Amino acid sequence: MDGGGSVWVARTIATRRLLLRPLLPAHAEEMAEVLAGPSLYAFTGGSPPSVTSLRARYQRLADGCPSPGVHWCNWVLEDRSQHRLLGTVQATVARTPGGWGAEVAWIVGEAWQSRGYATEAARGLLEWLASPPREVSEVSAHVHPAHGASAGVAAALGMRRTGELVGDEVEWRVELRG
Repeated sequence: MDGGGSVWVARTIATRRLLLRPLLPAHAEEMAEVLAGPSLYAFTGGSPPSVTSLRARYQRLADGCPSPGVHWCNWVLEDRSQHRLLGTVQATVARTPGGWGAEVAWIVGEAWQSRGYATEAARGLLEWLASPPREVSEVSAHVHPAHGASAGVAAALGMRRTGELVGDEVEWRVELRG
């Protein structure tokens, strides 16, 4: 398997309460509302994005990573019962000495936090990454040391805190097979 082409094209992933839908520039308007909560930027810095800047960012993501051999996979989280967007998950996938590795991230809007959505979505993402033909073997996430909620998601996914710093965030890792 070379891992190119359609293997890394984001497809809809269904979980118990969510549909992880491939992120599109058309999601920018609704996602600007989801990402409007100022507390979402307490650990990462910045401020809520405008619809215009979010649409441009989503277009860049949809166009794909300019680095050869690196794949961007991005989803919006849709509540299956309310048909409303509530966050995103993403994976940046690249070759590692042991096969394929991914760096993942998640964000859930303030109104939907503390309900297990981030864990559910990230678990669905990890299952997709680990499944054939992708077979990602190692996954990492970077979590600010004071961000207890994100550390809880990482721990629920079976990730272990490595103690390695990436900027001001701690790296968490999990082996998916091997």
